[in-house]
Amino acid sequence: MAGGIGSRFWPLSTPENPKQFLDVLGIGKSLIQMTYERLLHVSPNENIYVLTNEQYKEKVLEQLPNLTPEQVLTEPERKNTAPCIAYAAGKIQSINPDANLIISPADHLIIQAENFAQTIETAISSAESGRIATIGIAPTRPDTGYGYIEVDSKNESNPNAIFAVEQFREKPDLETAKSFLNAGNFFWNSGIFIWKARTIIEALKEFQPNLHALFTKDLSSYNTENEQAFVNHAFQTCEDISVDFAIMEHAQNIDVVVADFDWSDLGTWGSLDDHLTKDDSNNAVIGDKVTTFNSSNCIINIPDGKTAMIDGLDGYIVIQSDDKLMILRKENEQKLKEFLKELK
Repeated sequence: MAGGIGSRFWPLSTPENPKQFLDVLGIGKSLIQMTYERLLHVSPNENIYVLTNEQYKEKVLEQLPNLTPEQVLTEPERKNTAPCIAYAAGKIQSINPDANLIISPADHLIIQAENFAQTIETAISSAESGRIATIGIAPTRPDTGYGYIEVDSKNESNPNAIFAVEQFREKPDLETAKSFLNAGNFFWNSGIFIWKARTIIEALKEFQPNLHALFTKDLSSYNTENEQAFVNHAFQTCEDISVDFAIMEHAQNIDVVVADFDWSDLGTWGSLDDHLTKDDSNNAVIGDKVTTFNSSNCIINIPDGKTAMIDGLDGYIVIQSDDKLMILRKENEQKLKEFLKELK
């Protein structure tokens, strides 16, 4: 899934060039390129599909040249994750009725690709029995930026262990997040799902009959010259709804597999902090001509070739694009969307 805008990574992430296409780590690879390389550990190239907004199709093909145009599926407008997944399920089911689907966001950071593959293989074993599997991340702090998954066991959560899901919980306030952490039977919701195509289609039929009718009741248009017109009509007609609300909060046959890899959804600039190289003052600096004085605990991203001098900042995020500059206190990062509304 690669159709989002990533507004919390402003000013580098814009509707014209959203964060999945950016090298936010300064390593020479975009997030979607890293995701593609990771998925090659669990799927051959020809079985990898990217679903994105129609305006990004050429950008996807430019960054992932081993994909064919037929492997880049486009949506005419953003309607959240449930319609996106319904489209993928219908498309793949019409190709292979026994297919397993691995649904992965394009903009997450997962460094340990081999461990990722092992966790996915465990999840596939769950999916093969008709279960819906999701990947849970053992929480390391009471984070209010993630949704949580509650399981029915307080047994030790070893990597790749499988637990039945009790319920999905929305992003909590800080006190609730602390109680989740102390309870010991909660995981962060990674947004990575594994299921058989027919399993998710049956779930759509039961819990979201309108989405089922639009995308997966009649599969005859998929993989024909009529596919795009069929899909465009479905997107224009369907409601805007996430897969969590549409399916996961209703289904009773859900397993969570405990991740055996480090993970971040990179929802904000601050979420990069643990993954960037720091200087002696705990500054994470991207840019070849940046000099800091008396500054600490900052995230700084300046385009290569542009000279920047920064003095006296502590706990700030400093990001420059070609024509925009953001200087934001780390503690105010959750207010970024609010600030952007004022800016617009």
